[in-house]
Amino acid sequence: MAAGPRQAVFTEFETMRQRPVQDRPQIAGPAGVLEALLETPAEVAATGCAVVCHPHPVHGGTLENKVTHMLARSFVASGLSALRFNFRGVGESEGSFDDGNGELADVLAAVAWMRKSEPQLPLWLSGFSFGAAMAVRAAVECDPAGLVSVAPAVSRFAGNLASQPTCPWLILQGDQDELVDIEETIAWVNNLDPGPELEIFPDTEHFFHGKLIPLRDAVEKFVQKNSIKQP
Repeated sequence: MAAGPRQAVFTEFETMRQRPVQDRPQIAGPAGVLEALLETPAEVAATGCAVVCHPHPVHGGTLENKVTHMLARSFVASGLSALRFNFRGVGESEGSFDDGNGELADVLAAVAWMRKSEPQLPLWLSGFSFGAAMAVRAAVECDPAGLVSVAPAVSRFAGNLASQPTCPWLILQGDQDELVDIEETIAWVNNLDPGPELEIFPDTEHFFHGKLIPLRDAVEKFVQKNSIKQP
């Protein structure tokens, strides 16, 4: 029996999730070369692209972080290509940690590289923890098509924005987050107008142990809902 429309779409997204095409570009960053990983849907043309930022470099954050990995794969499963990169001083990326200021410049360099590579595609930004805060700050400057922030560390790295992102914006955080205070995030969101969508995961801590599949599903639903439809 032939699959119906819903089943066909699900099968197509599952195929993209399982078999992304990978490339290892080197990006010219402001402090030197940035190590990167680009993943692209294997069997369909990408309808958008995304830059995904990893957690704090000083505390072990890399592009291989499991939440960062899941974010990238969620974009690929939604039909977008996804670029992860190591901030300066991490892995093979040149430079050294710059307390968020140089790292913002790294994000903007990754955005510029992606927009040059795929100028016709709408670009999304995303990140986890420190990387989420960097993505929020970058979104103010580069006006992406959408933004997904997982447990954003706003108090230190994105709390005093001169303006706020105006694109569709989703924040995801666990109610048991031991590193980013959920009440602080709620208070910050309530001061934004218009505010982003905020989804709080019950019984979930900072690294989403045991909750990566619900995280993936929430990201895919938001991206697909807010993606620009190609003619």
